[in-house]
Amino acid sequence: MSSSRFFTLKEARLSNNCPECYSNDGIELTFKQKFTENAFYKAITADVINEMHCINCDTQIFPIQWTDDIESVVDYQKRALQPKPKSVKLKPLAWLVIIIDLLLLIGIILYSTGVISF
Repeated sequence: MSSSRFFTLKEARLSNNCPECYSNDGIELTFKQKFTENAFYKAITADVINEMHCINCDTQIFPIQWTDDIESVVDYQKRALQPKPKSVKLKPLAWLVIIIDLLLLIGIILYSTGVISF
């Protein structure tokens, strides 16, 4: 029932040479942040990933293939990245469960102290 997915934070076109096709205008770097949702809440986590692919040769470029130039540009882009802050938003079902639990707790306390008797 729980689902996690990533949404795009930032896309950047790099002018470095592709390690596969050696073109210097087709590398695209994408930063994505994790978003989790289930029946009770929606949450943005602090998990940020990056993906790099070449548009010209349509291949994904993995970190093992990065040159020193590509790595320095990726480090620069990471420092310039502004991820969304971690957040949690409760859904109506979660609020309903919390309110019912509070009412039950108050009822149990009042019954055990003798304020309410059945």
